[in-house]
Amino acid sequence: MRLFAAVLPPRERLDELAHVVDRLHRLPGADGLRWTSQPGWHLTLAFMGEVDEELLPELRVRLARAAHRTPSFSLRLHGGGHFGRRALWAGIAGDLDELRLLAERADAAARRAGVAMDEHRRYQAHLTVARARGDAADLHPFLDELGTFEGSRWEAGELVLVRSNLPVSGVRGEQPRYETVDGWALGGRPEGAG
Repeated sequence: MRLFAAVLPPRERLDELAHVVDRLHRLPGADGLRWTSQPGWHLTLAFMGEVDEELLPELRVRLARAAHRTPSFSLRLHGGGHFGRRALWAGIAGDLDELRLLAERADAAARRAGVAMDEHRRYQAHLTVARARGDAADLHPFLDELGTFEGSRWEAGELVLVRSNLPVSGVRGEQPRYETVDGWALGGRPEGAG
């Protein structure tokens, strides 16, 4: 099964972003992008790709340990950016050091459980809202609109393991379906906490 570890923003925070994305849909050039849908919005921590089912028990143990060792932390959706001319995303602000630490722990948990992970790269916190349909797109009008977005804070308190079900119908615009396989409350205490 195709899996990744993630943090899921609460629905209220995604609704805030959805208002901005609705405006983006009305900008010139919006039809040249494939827009992700709100049910699929998440912060990927570690993408694992295809994982053999026999690795799941060990993966669950190791992800639970990573969650337990990490305190909850505050985040907010903020601004936006892009990867080249191919992907448009909403940015993240707040306790980014804790988010990166959780991403590193999720990546390490998968590796230690025997999941063949891609080359380790520095974690870039983002929430993908669109991808270019062809070779590339002019993302500047969208970046200008996203740049002023300031979402409300929320407390990230759970690490989730998500299964990605890729579209199979061949219908244009069909989105992947995501289902939560398991989740673990963040439970670590900050250094010096009583």
